[in-house]
Amino acid sequence: QGRFEGVLDEDTAAEGLHRLGCSAPGTEYVYLDLSLPGRGLSDVGILSGYVHLQKLELRDNKISDLSCVSHMPYLLELDASHNELTTCFGFEPPKSLKKADFSHNQIPKMQDLSAYCSLTTLLLDFNNLEEIRGLENCHSLSHLSLSHNRLRAIGGLGNLPIRTLNLSSNQIEKVTGMEGLKTLQTLDLSSNKITTLQGLEEHHLLEVINLEDNQIAELSELQWMEDLPLLRVLNLLKNPLQDHTGYWLSVIFTLLQLTELDLQKISVEEKVAAVNEHDPPPDVVAAEDHRTHVLCHMRQPQRVLASTLPGLDASYPILVLVGPVACGKRELTHKICRQFNNFFRYGPCHTTRAPYFGEENRLDYYFVSQEAFDDMVRAGKFIATYRYGGHHYGLGRDTVESLAREGLATCSHLEIEGMRSLKCTYFQPRYVLVAPTDKVGYEERLRRMGLFSRVEIQEALARVDMYLQTSEELPGYFDAVINADDLDEAFAELSLLVRMYLGL
Repeated sequence: QGRFEGVLDEDTAAEGLHRLGCSAPGTEYVYLDLSLPGRGLSDVGILSGYVHLQKLELRDNKISDLSCVSHMPYLLELDASHNELTTCFGFEPPKSLKKADFSHNQIPKMQDLSAYCSLTTLLLDFNNLEEIRGLENCHSLSHLSLSHNRLRAIGGLGNLPIRTLNLSSNQIEKVTGMEGLKTLQTLDLSSNKITTLQGLEEHHLLEVINLEDNQIAELSELQWMEDLPLLRVLNLLKNPLQDHTGYWLSVIFTLLQLTELDLQKISVEEKVAAVNEHDPPPDVVAAEDHRTHVLCHMRQPQRVLASTLPGLDASYPILVLVGPVACGKRELTHKICRQFNNFFRYGPCHTTRAPYFGEENRLDYYFVSQEAFDDMVRAGKFIATYRYGGHHYGLGRDTVESLAREGLATCSHLEIEGMRSLKCTYFQPRYVLVAPTDKVGYEERLRRMGLFSRVEIQEALARVDMYLQTSEELPGYFDAVINADDLDEAFAELSLLVRMYLGL
């Protein structure tokens, strides 16, 4: 009759016993596990005599008192989920208890668990907890789950060796309070009220983060996860930032270490697309520019181009001086055109930047508005374009063709970005790198000009190294390299080089 009133009796207990083994003292064979799920039990006091149990499963009952566990010194695992408990550890601690599940109960607060020094897994989901406390001395705890409670903040975790932390479905607004969790690998913060991800940046062992159903609105919040080298799985479903245009590729680009985003596997092709979209390699930029110019030019009425008339065996001659800003390539270009005026004419580029002091329209550049430049691109007017220093530059098709009709070769100067774009065309120019090796003198020259800010000067100095490194790592990328420390010597060397090119 007691069984029907929820009181556990010997016969019912016997039905749940299994796994016969040696007792902890090693003196006899006993049953080590007891499983009594879904029996409607409310009183399990009889279990006080089952001192040899190592695993006890009492889920889906009506139990409110577990004091019997105090008499189980060898207990390793306890499942008391789906009961009517109002306290999670209302018993004397078994010294070796490793796993405890008190989820789906009515527990309003956590007490001091310092005595449970062997505890590795603690599940307290679906309770009424408002604060994390009492865990500071649980130095073996590696898995903590507190989902579906009433937590408003993360705290009380100290320096615990937690690897898996589930705080989903609470009312948490900030990802702070976990600074001491240096071993954290899996974090579930889904279904909270989080708006910022600041606080995640120091957790370098994180592999999985679930942030579904929060209030993260800006893609800039991803910066707090950029330097997590092991992060592979991220869930941002049901967050406002998903509404941003280009969301998918933006997240992939920011967090290239990911293999799964929003429950979908990330393909290699998507990673390549993300990089090409947000920070494409220079050669990709050049190829895209070239593709644009070819397509735009093909939409225009076609005509025979003078630059193609020398024949298939001899490409139209173009000399391009390449180098960092204010290195002297513009001056050298004009000097070469004056010295070899029977062979070369200067082909000025179009640019959207304003003229520097002393520069003249049509003589140094064609200075145009951004709108006019874009119209020229759409009209197929450029052979090659590039972007540098926040401005656009382009070598015009009409510029080259007008010189070709006069029987003259084109001489121009570009940054390396323009050179890459021009290399994609059918033209085969001679590229001469003009670069200073005396960076101190170069810096002083830039300062004297009074045209550049400190930041722009530092960028120019860095680009000198980039040019020289490119020449060293890619032999033949430039047809020749000329030292621009002394422009008179540079011109003499360039003049000899051009004579050689012309066979003079």
